[in-house]
Amino acid sequence: MADSLRRLVSAESCRLLQEKLENWYRDYEINTCDQNLNRCCEIIEMNSVIQGQLFTILNETSREGGHYAGVETIKTRLLPWLGTCFSCATSGGLFESGLSFIQDSVEKERQLRQLATSQTFQLQELQEELTSTRLELNHVQQDLKDSRAREEDSLRKLDRWNDYEQQIQMLRDEISILDAQKSVLQSRLARSRSPSPRRSRSPSPLPLRSCSPGRARRTNASRHACLVARFGDIYAHERLDAETLLRTYITDKEMVQRIIYTAAVESFQAAKMAYRQFKMRVRKTLSLGHTGLESLEDTVLDYMVRHEDLYDVQASVNEVIRSMNMNPKISFPPEVDFIVISSLIRELCCVAFSMQTLIPPLDIAFGMDGELFSETKYHRSLDSDFTAALVAYHVWPALMENDVVIVKGEAVTKRGALWSRRSRSRSRNRSRSVSPLLSHLSRSRSPSPLRSGSPRH
Repeated sequence: MADSLRRLVSAESCRLLQEKLENWYRDYEINTCDQNLNRCCEIIEMNSVIQGQLFTILNETSREGGHYAGVETIKTRLLPWLGTCFSCATSGGLFESGLSFIQDSVEKERQLRQLATSQTFQLQELQEELTSTRLELNHVQQDLKDSRAREEDSLRKLDRWNDYEQQIQMLRDEISILDAQKSVLQSRLARSRSPSPRRSRSPSPLPLRSCSPGRARRTNASRHACLVARFGDIYAHERLDAETLLRTYITDKEMVQRIIYTAAVESFQAAKMAYRQFKMRVRKTLSLGHTGLESLEDTVLDYMVRHEDLYDVQASVNEVIRSMNMNPKISFPPEVDFIVISSLIRELCCVAFSMQTLIPPLDIAFGMDGELFSETKYHRSLDSDFTAALVAYHVWPALMENDVVIVKGEAVTKRGALWSRRSRSRSRNRSRSVSPLLSHLSRSRSPSPLRSGSPRH
């Protein structure tokens, strides 16, 4: 029996029968009556061959079961079916029922074709609507990019305008100081020109001052390379250490990275302000008795490079932590304070202060949530959406020299960053006061010639 069944399967008679049926059905409308009858007879012959093989398998199967095995199945299944087939064949209504069945099949096929045509037409309409919607979406996205570019340009101009105002105010203060010093020098010069009985005056030429490069200018290239390398080391080591430390208090990775980025930005701001104030004091002091071939500006710069240890880095650290406590974009558990990352802030302040002594000075790039992602400024974080065009938040700032990127920063891009940023700004209401420890440090600190140490290069 198994061999007969295997031969039946290998012959693929049923598949051929199905293919002939499908071909006949496909060509039925274009065939003539004789052609259709020939096709029907051919299929009946193939079906009879398959039935003969099945009856052979039936006989072999019943023989293998013994004398009485399968008797009930033959009585209940096979014999009634054979009786029905013979009765239908002898009644003469088989042809009419078959014709009626064929007509029903043709009618159903026609209905199916009409339904398929209607669905195809509806699908085409939907496709056209989808194409139109995509075009509108592209226009909206382009308008959004243009508006974001205009907004970013406006913010940058506003930020530069604020810097210009601060510089103008500082220059006005310096001019006032210089005017006062000029008056003092003029009075001293007038007294020195008064006649003296004990000596005669002889004209002496004023010392010539040239703009020969001092120590700061000679070492500018080496200090530039060391500071850029140190900035990269902070990103690769101290930043990760601070992130690991913050993760023990904060489970939100985004908030941890926002805190570190804010610390970097505030550190550069505090260091630049301290540098300007320190430079103003040094210039005021050296201008009273400056002599020599070097210009006053070079002398001031040389002094600041040699005495960077006089930079009060702890005051800048306190200022950074105070600014971070008032920043509405970041939050921290109430039982701890941003002072836990003071070592990172200290390193950033020292490096930022030293970068101001370079010619030209180095600074970090301006960054804003929701801005267009720039491949020249930032690397994408691994958890970013690489198809998104907007920056969700920044991880590390880019280092700039005269508006040219020399070290790329890191940013996270996500779709819908603009809307998520606005929703967070509306929902987050954070109010933190300066920690008692920070207040105690700022009150108890007294001026001292020995500072916290020179920044590491």
